[in-house]
Amino acid sequence: MACQGAMGGPLQPKRGLRTIAHPELPGQHLPYAIALGPFQPHAAMPANTFTYKALGEQDYRRNTMSYAVIVTGGKQYKVAPGEYLKIEKLEIATGESVTFDRVLLVANGDDVNIGAPVVAGATVVAEVISQGRHDKVRIIKFRRRKHHMKRMGHRQWYTEIKITGIQA
Repeated sequence: MACQGAMGGPLQPKRGLRTIAHPELPGQHLPYAIALGPFQPHAAMPANTFTYKALGEQDYRRNTMSYAVIVTGGKQYKVAPGEYLKIEKLEIATGESVTFDRVLLVANGDDVNIGAPVVAGATVVAEVISQGRHDKVRIIKFRRRKHHMKRMGHRQWYTEIKITGIQA
């Protein structure tokens, strides 16, 4: 079966479009990107061969390594060893270590421990990397037809930490 164009005729190379002769059909041309080779579906690959970006910003290490869910600053964070995290400000100097004892869940591969409400004896150790402030959030209060507009801004303080270990 020959390749057909939009009008039913054979495909012709367009001006300015890089083409290559069809390997099986003489006189037929294909766009260069299509003609690089026959289509072969990719075989399923093990999960640890994907890159960080290939999973859509998900960290593939969480499926193979240990991770934990901790509570700090009124928020819950899912953390794994080696991760960097920005949490609510802690009054701890840069370079010192901090221990989180409010651990809701600890997982190591298929072994999952869920606390009620916390896992007994579980701790997460982290190192303080830096202290800083997030980008400014701009607030505008506006009342129509009242000649009133108020602009404000806010920058929240944070502490950046690196998770160094999880003990269950």
